[in-house]
Amino acid sequence: MSRAAFPLIVLLLAASCSRHERAADADATAESAPAMGESAAVAAAVAPQNREAPMLQGPGVDPSQVASDVATQVDPRRRFIRTAQAQFQVKDVYRTALAIEDEVASQGGFVVDNKISSQVQRVLSRPLAPGKRLELTEYSLQGQLTVRVPSERTQAFLRAVAAHMEFLDRRSFSARDAQFDLLRQQLASQRAQDEQRELGDAAQAGGKLADRTDAIQSRGAARATRDEALIAQKEFEDRVAFSTITLSLRQDAQVRRAERVDVDAVFRDNGPGFFSRLGESLAVGWRAALDIVIALAALWPLWLMVVAAGLAWRRWRKTHPRPAAS
Repeated sequence: MSRAAFPLIVLLLAASCSRHERAADADATAESAPAMGESAAVAAAVAPQNREAPMLQGPGVDPSQVASDVATQVDPRRRFIRTAQAQFQVKDVYRTALAIEDEVASQGGFVVDNKISSQVQRVLSRPLAPGKRLELTEYSLQGQLTVRVPSERTQAFLRAVAAHMEFLDRRSFSARDAQFDLLRQQLASQRAQDEQRELGDAAQAGGKLADRTDAIQSRGAARATRDEALIAQKEFEDRVAFSTITLSLRQDAQVRRAERVDVDAVFRDNGPGFFSRLGESLAVGWRAALDIVIALAALWPLWLMVVAAGLAWRRWRKTHPRPAAS
């Protein structure tokens, strides 16, 4: 009986231990569930930032290279006119220019100027086939864009442009304090309005016709001055509200391969034969000889003088013979 009871006791102990292990695993899972939920929440909160960060990274340019406090500084007592210039290398000038235009529109700005030009560096050509030549053209593309974006969006726009840069050549920022210029324009506009009002009162007061005519003309000039001052003020306000950014793009030199017609070879292959060319050469020589004869005939006064000199020399020799040698 003792031998039969021993295996039974071992089985009961093993079952009891497995129940305790399952209970411990269940408790550990229950305790780790809140922690896993908190980790998931933190990951969900951080995920948008992690998704946006790579968009700011250019192929070879750190967005901080196009950042500056000059483009973001804010002073409620001052009004800044912001300008920025950047020159950089891109992979494709055409596609980058289109992407920049889209980015300008998304930032609430507009494009002032967009120029793209190609500059040929050198051209190499060699025969390819009968009547054909292979032409290799090395050229480079440059682009220049002038854009206007809201001043408060300047930094965000430049960071977005950094994603298209491969190498930054140079960049510069400028923030000119325009508060006194704006004040000057406001005072000029106020003076023009006061002058117009005073001239209007003078014109309505009566008097001589000549005086009233001068007052009316002066009032018209005052209106023009007022309008110019108002336009200048609006221009300053626009330059304050929108920063002006000039972007110069370039890309590596490209090679264009093209097959051209070899015109010289075509004319040479389709030219006249040997005898035709020989006859043409003889005709050319004959015409050249005739031209020489005609040119010499045009000098007949010279030949007449030569003949006269020869006759005079012979007559002189006859009248003055040489003495005989001893």
